[in-house]
Amino acid sequence: MRSLTMSSSQAAQYGRRRTALQASGLSLLILSFQTLGIIYSDIGTSPLYVLNGIWSTSGPAPSKEDVIGGVSAIIWSLTLLPLIKYVIICLQFGTHEGEGGTFALFQGLYPPKSFETAPTRDSLSVGMKPSKLNLKAPPQLRWTLLIWSLFGTSLTMADGVLTAAVSVTSAVGGIAVAKPSVSHDIIGISCGFLVALFLSQPFGTARLATIFAPITCTWLLLLAVTGIINITSFPGIFRAFDPSRAIMYFVRTGDYDTLAGVLLAVTGCEALFANLGQFNMLSIQISFSTFVYPSLVLAYLGQGSKLIVNGDYIITNVFYTSIPGAHNGPLFWIMYVFAILATLIASQAMITATFSLVQQLVNMKSLPPFRMVHTSDKVQGQVYIPAVNWILMIGTIAIVAAFKNATQLTNAYGFAVATVMFSTTVLISIQMRYVKHLPIIVALAFFVFFGFLDGLFWGAALKKVPDGAWVPLTIGCVLLILMTFWNWAKGLEDRFDGANRRHLSRFIVTSEKATTLYQPPRLPAASDDGSIQSADPLEKAGDVDATYYCMVPAGGDEGGEPSEVRRELGRLPVLAVFHKMAHERGVPHSFISFIRQWPALPRFVIFLSVNVLPIGHVTLADRYVVDKIDTVPGFYGVSYYLGFRDEFEMQMDEIVKRLSALEARLNPTDAAELIKQLEAVASTSTHVVPHYDVQSRKLDVGRLSPIVNWIRAFLIEDLYRRLCVMFPETVNWLASADEIIHIGVNARI
Repeated sequence: MRSLTMSSSQAAQYGRRRTALQASGLSLLILSFQTLGIIYSDIGTSPLYVLNGIWSTSGPAPSKEDVIGGVSAIIWSLTLLPLIKYVIICLQFGTHEGEGGTFALFQGLYPPKSFETAPTRDSLSVGMKPSKLNLKAPPQLRWTLLIWSLFGTSLTMADGVLTAAVSVTSAVGGIAVAKPSVSHDIIGISCGFLVALFLSQPFGTARLATIFAPITCTWLLLLAVTGIINITSFPGIFRAFDPSRAIMYFVRTGDYDTLAGVLLAVTGCEALFANLGQFNMLSIQISFSTFVYPSLVLAYLGQGSKLIVNGDYIITNVFYTSIPGAHNGPLFWIMYVFAILATLIASQAMITATFSLVQQLVNMKSLPPFRMVHTSDKVQGQVYIPAVNWILMIGTIAIVAAFKNATQLTNAYGFAVATVMFSTTVLISIQMRYVKHLPIIVALAFFVFFGFLDGLFWGAALKKVPDGAWVPLTIGCVLLILMTFWNWAKGLEDRFDGANRRHLSRFIVTSEKATTLYQPPRLPAASDDGSIQSADPLEKAGDVDATYYCMVPAGGDEGGEPSEVRRELGRLPVLAVFHKMAHERGVPHSFISFIRQWPALPRFVIFLSVNVLPIGHVTLADRYVVDKIDTVPGFYGVSYYLGFRDEFEMQMDEIVKRLSALEARLNPTDAAELIKQLEAVASTSTHVVPHYDVQSRKLDVGRLSPIVNWIRAFLIEDLYRRLCVMFPETVNWLASADEIIHIGVNARI
């Protein structure tokens, strides 16, 4: 094989391109401002419901010391988790190009096999320095950490449902303070807002995103201003900065369950880390530490002050009753409007994040290939997934309608948040040891300290399972089972494909060798008068003819005798693209089945392998690597590289251009005719993909064999096979259905 690769200077340029976004000066300030509309809409709407999550609206008002202790717990939770854990520490663990999030952490520990085995001549291997990515993370922990990260990921998607339900309902509920007569219509009004939000998803978020940041900025400023005004009613609330007040509160009351309410103050922590790839570490650190964190602290201090002064009245709805001025005054309605806008932005951010997350999981073969619609030609990651959108809408509205009690909603919300935070702590601790190569004592110290905090919150949230937390737990378990099942079944199918490969030289043979530049042999066809003419108008006189044969079992059955016979092949004037696994050698099984079912050899053949790398995005310049296969003229190998957040968008024109450049480099004087023929058939390229008719093979596990084999057959033949038909792998390809040939393959896996 001969390949078209990058020069060392090009490789160096790739290494520079695939780094985190760099900004300084005014650009950094603008970038920091833009983070407000994307990252902080979730944590920024927490003041709507946190204090009522600690002290129920139907219960008595807490004492002064209890309020100070509760607010102290909120302040120090904001300080230790979002500020120190995520903003200062976790943001340091982005990928090479600055991507963050739970799934990115796992991909950093266990890069895909196709990337680990990439040849050193590959330009991407040079740019990404695979020696540093091929880590020494314990292989025996791979499945354990995969399931753990998938569980955290599934709860993040459950968070997408609960964020919309909790935040919108809490914001709309404020109307009952000013208009008690419409208190019974809160559920209906909330559902109306949510339906409108989900119906708008097909239009994309590009236009809305331009106004997200100013709205969130104004909302946070309103929180800070109202907080400062409220603090003047009881300045003694500043004693909440003493952490002993929080400790003494739990010692005095023994109310461990209160932590489940405090947890609501740090919802949205994961967004700080997961959205790292859209911004950079410094912009997030600046915006949170200098603006978001102070605004939230002032808001909670102000609410605590009003709760101490007017406890029995304020406890009914801490946020709205603590707004300064009259309940029908202008400030109240300004806060009400911006509260609804902020919660819709928070819901939109989580919905978009769920779409992006599903895209990652589909790329990594952890979910069936849902149909995706990209709503922006400029912004990567702005994707709309119809099936997921409607599932989210139905789930959100069902939860709002079923959980008419806001306390039950917040119980469900907190459990998902606590579990995802603990999942991140575990993966960061392992990355400290195996990626950053820090001393093991540092990794243990991080795990013990933050694992203890996360464990406290998780334990408190777990106790709320009977009171609503069973909802995200159920959603997470269902999604985890689906993703684990799909990983397992897809892995069996891929292993079958790899085990049934053959070397091209042992399958295709020729009667003679062409000694000059390859010209495709003629495919005879009878004319009307019975004479034999060339079927291909592109062929020229003087072509070198060679007869090609494929080797088939003597009995004509793939499962027959080991002996083989030759079957003559014609040539077709087409460009055929056969899809193959990235890390397996040999020709794909679909090629062998195609030749045996239809004994004709395409003029040009591309064996395409799709490689999903442990980085978010791959630029067009680095997306394709082409090889020339010398065994049969006109055969090529193409490696197609994607980041785990990239869309599948194979551009045949780009591939043909690179193949032409490769031929021109290898045969500078004689390649013109071949390039002309290649370009002539490129517009009619045909994709050949295998359609596996999967069957479960029998296992011998002793006395349990009948039960195990029945369960296995049910999972593979009844579930997996049907899901493959419902969600074909070609659903997101740009090629039309007429350009795709499905080759049936009996696969016993």
